[in-house]
Amino acid sequence: MKNFNFSRNIGFFLLILFFLSSCNALKYKPVDAKEYPPEPEKRVRKNLEEGRGFRLMGRDKKGGTFDFASSNPLWRASLDTINFLPLISANYSGGIIITDWYSGDSNSESIKISIRFLTNEIRVDALEIKVFSKKCGIQSNCKIVESKGQIVSDLKKKILRKAAIYEKEMKANNNKPYLGKIK
Repeated sequence: MKNFNFSRNIGFFLLILFFLSSCNALKYKPVDAKEYPPEPEKRVRKNLEEGRGFRLMGRDKKGGTFDFASSNPLWRASLDTINFLPLISANYSGGIIITDWYSGDSNSESIKISIRFLTNEIRVDALEIKVFSKKCGIQSNCKIVESKGQIVSDLKKKILRKAAIYEKEMKANNNKPYLGKIK
């Protein structure tokens, strides 16, 4: 029985050793010292510029590209365009903005807007905008209808125009070199 446990443990150890030896992270890679500066700040800066970092499971995807909501001109333009409306949901990762019902000065009529992002590129088919209007009668008999007219095309034009301006500003600001210190 002891002999069986011993051989099972050895087999398990050899199996783990085999899997670890095939792992790219553990393989020796010769490095030329001339390519890396001796100062740690410069090495960190070079690694950041090249998108290097710690990665699990051998993913070859380089870092350095981060999609935050504030860096997406289409998202920012949409929020700026409908900023007077109360929001129910603004889910950047899901690509949707939903407003609450807004009536303004009217008691019997209100609107609700839903904006879906189909792509991050600034183009006409990047957005799917739905506008719903709710008309309520005297006894709160409400009728909800989707508006597909002028308001949808006006919203889309305004959002795309603002997004184009934001993207132009972002490109102009991104060409400046980084002057901050790396800690």
